Amino acid sequence: MTVNTEPEALLSHLQNADGSATFSYAGYTVVGAVNGPIEVQRRDELPEEAAVDVIVRPAAGVGGTRERHLESLIQSTLRQIILVNNFPRTLIQVILQVTTVPENEYVNTKVVQASSNLPILPVLLQTAVLALLSAALPLTATLTSTSLAIIADGPSKKVVINPSPREIQTAESFHVFSFTSHDELILVESEGNFTIKEWDDAFVAAQRQCCQPAAAGDGDILMDDGNRAGVDLKQFTRSTLEEKIASDLHWK
Repeated sequence: MTVNTEPEALLSHLQNADGSATFSYAGYTVVGAVNGPIEVQRRDELPEEAAVDVIVRPAAGVGGTRERHLESLIQSTLRQIILVNNFPRTLIQVILQVTTVPENEYVNTKVVQASSNLPILPVLLQTAVLALLSAALPLTATLTSTSLAIIADGPSKKVVINPSPREIQTAESFHVFSFTSHDELILVESEGNFTIKEWDDAFVAAQRQCCQPAAAGDGDILMDDGNRAGVDLKQFTRSTLEEKIASDLHWK
């Protein structure tokens, strides 16, 4: 299986959802559906804002602790960009179905499982945002996400963007960053052992991919400037929406 180095997205293709999106990147493919604002059960009702419910379904089997952790991270992030105050006593439901994962993700399960919660998080977040935009729900901003690993490279270390499962296994640390369309950091999750300098270098590499180009600081951390580092996710989100709007208005 060839890992797709360029992101791909399809919007509004599910007929029975208010908004939908399929997003593929870094070997993952996720289908997202959004319904809302809809009626909410009394026990979940919030008097002054909408409740946000996120459901993550794995590619195989049933969801477990891993999916519940991802749901919690995604829900807390989406609540920061959705204008929940516009829809009190309602529910906004986001369903994310994983359909494809990179090959060998579960090789050496014991090692991978320890850090398997975070690698798929950027694709889940990107799919959720595209589905929300497809549903025309008001947002304060969009967001873009990326993952990075810090790997030993001889006497120095390098930052690898969108690392493969095997690179994650050998990495000293793994990081996920999410930025809003205003270039503000909205989510960061890290695993492993790393120094403040290494975290700063990972932040610069993530900012370069998700926001405006940022100059890398001097140091002993090298940047992996291969194909995986060349994708402008912010521009990708913008161009995807522009194509969708142009298609919707084509009949005029």
